[in-house]
Amino acid sequence: MFRKSTVISEAAGNRASRVFKFIALGIVALILVNWLSPFTVIPAGHRGVVTTFGKVSETVLGEGIHLIIPVVNTVHKIDVRIQKGEGSGEAASKDLQTIHTTVALNYHLKPDRVAITFRDIGGLREVEERIILPSTQEAVKAITARYTAEELVAKREEVRNSIKSFLVDRLGRHGLMVDEFSVTNFDFSKSFNDAIEAKTTAEQLKLKAERDLQRIRVEAEQKVAQAEAEAQALRLQKQEITPELIKLREIEAQRLAIEKWNGVLPNVTGGAVPFINVGR
Repeated sequence: MFRKSTVISEAAGNRASRVFKFIALGIVALILVNWLSPFTVIPAGHRGVVTTFGKVSETVLGEGIHLIIPVVNTVHKIDVRIQKGEGSGEAASKDLQTIHTTVALNYHLKPDRVAITFRDIGGLREVEERIILPSTQEAVKAITARYTAEELVAKREEVRNSIKSFLVDRLGRHGLMVDEFSVTNFDFSKSFNDAIEAKTTAEQLKLKAERDLQRIRVEAEQKVAQAEAEAQALRLQKQEITPELIKLREIEAQRLAIEKWNGVLPNVTGGAVPFINVGR
């Protein structure tokens, strides 16, 4: 009984060992087939940089399937799609204000120069560490130093364009294309922000005072103009009053009184002598 159990266990162990060896041989075979395969596939959005015994070839493989020499050739698949980089750092303005900046950069490797970039710098990781980050920091510091802190706020679009132009020139030397650049934030010290707020408030109060003064000046000018007009009217009226005009006005008044009289004399006594009522 014991002997039979031992034989069964040994047989099961042998089968497991054979299965393990078969799987291991399959994995090794797949690795060899992949390594020794005369074909390589470049996926969409990538380029293939071919090295021959480690030496970079100028030939760049486009998307699709390509024939290579196994062992002799190695293909490095490089992503040439748009990459996004973000970062922040400190810089100084022209008036020595400390500025904390946050920027975003979209870029991609030039497909026709990807072999040179790979030879001189490496893959995307090396490109970001060795070129993108240092160049962006240098560009931000170089451009912000040309403007005062207030100008950085007022001329933000101009500052952004200047930094982008700097990066286009610097990254272009290494086979990189700048697609978009933006300054997402400018942060200043609290004391500077307080000073800006106080200055803004003072300018607003000054503007209000100027508007009030202008309003008062206009109202005063209007009153002066009105007074001058009234004085001028009085002078004209005074010039028009002559003895002939006064005599004419008296005659006109008498005529109006006659027109209103009904022909009946007033029945009124005065003193001891009565008036005679001529109407009886």
